Amino acid sequence: MPLLRRVLAVLPVLVLAACSGQPAQSNPFVTGRTWNIAHQGGELVRPSNTMTAFRHAAALGVDMLDMDMHMTRDGVLVLSHDTTLDRLTDTRGTIAEMTLAQVLAADAGYAFSPDGRETFPYRGQGVRVAQLSEVLAAFPASPMTIEIKTAQPGVAAPFCTALRTARVTGRVIVASFSDAAMRDFRAACPEVTTSMTESELRPLVLLSKVGLAGLAPLPGAAAQVPVRAGGIEVVTPGFIRAMHARGVAVQVWTINDPAEMRRLMALGVDGIFTDRPDVLKEVLAAGAR
Repeated sequence: MPLLRRVLAVLPVLVLAACSGQPAQSNPFVTGRTWNIAHQGGELVRPSNTMTAFRHAAALGVDMLDMDMHMTRDGVLVLSHDTTLDRLTDTRGTIAEMTLAQVLAADAGYAFSPDGRETFPYRGQGVRVAQLSEVLAAFPASPMTIEIKTAQPGVAAPFCTALRTARVTGRVIVASFSDAAMRDFRAACPEVTTSMTESELRPLVLLSKVGLAGLAPLPGAAAQVPVRAGGIEVVTPGFIRAMHARGVAVQVWTINDPAEMRRLMALGVDGIFTDRPDVLKEVLAAGAR
């Protein structure tokens, strides 16, 4: 009954919005195989969102690099999962309130430990918070998914300019949990593929349960989703079929268990975000044999 009530709650609005449904179209992120997406560059094997992590992931041959983006007080786009440096570095402070020089002074390898805080192999090794421009320049051929982490005003325009200048608009997916941030980015950079926010995905997930996902608006070309949320199984055969019928890539986060990786591959998801891209590489190779 709770699920039925949720479906009925959104159905009248979505019937009115049915004309906004989009036909299936070519999507470069739907390739008929499951992509290895290095979450934060692979945060369980290298320091999160650093050039060290991205270089390691690229050397493994991952299909896509995932990163999280903020803007410093002086307007530079940098990569960090958190809004502050407190958890992942030796420095305290909110990125949006710090200059680039202050952010780069932090040791981004300080907190990383591969063995439950027994050792810290990247402390004092010169690992710094990465700048978006560095990553775009270093990996000119790598597909990327870049999450705008906050609804900071003024991010969309310089972000779009950076993507256009680097000529990567055709190989990037932009994501955000913020409806405002996503709205601003889509307006500034309509040629770039975006995923969908939680509020945009919710009707698609619910209506897929009753075979009516085609009624929901489709503002993005990627569904980046957890396996389940709010007591509801999100990634089901029906959801994947409904998304593929409309040309949408289904990418699932964040999976580190090999058995779950294999299960999702068998369902036909288009990508798996993982903190262990080394493990997923082995699973994908075994599945291809």
